[in-house]
Amino acid sequence: MTDTPTPQADQPALQVNGQYIKDLSFEIPAAPQVFMESQSENPEIPIHVDVNASGIAPNLFEVVLHLRIEAKLPTKPLFILELDYAGLFTVNVPEDQVHPVLMIECPRLLFPFARNIVADLTRDGGFPPLMIQPLDFVALYRSRLEELTAQEPAGNA
Repeated sequence: MTDTPTPQADQPALQVNGQYIKDLSFEIPAAPQVFMESQSENPEIPIHVDVNASGIAPNLFEVVLHLRIEAKLPTKPLFILELDYAGLFTVNVPEDQVHPVLMIECPRLLFPFARNIVADLTRDGGFPPLMIQPLDFVALYRSRLEELTAQEPAGNA
């Protein structure tokens, strides 16, 4: 009775092999006037978040956390920041758990580093550092699954 060990048995379930800025853009379209106007007005700062994952090799994946932040005053844009922060992950879990690990756990590990980049960049751009509140990647994952499920019947009709 010899059982052959599975890859999951002798390797960590999730390993971070590296992380990096894949793409970064920061612009202040209305500078320098916007600095004077922003003193007296509170900006609206919506934050758009997306997560993508792609296979590189067996059990090796690139996960990209995409943040797009468009701070606006009532009359003009304040700043536009786009960040693609990525990581290479080795994932050794049962196949039915790979997608949730890639879309929840991996971005959760990347987020603190991306948050720090955003804070430093906004500060270095002449604004108070933007401290993004922690994100609920479980809720984001569930929301994406619901969107995909809602689109399936429309695609088959």
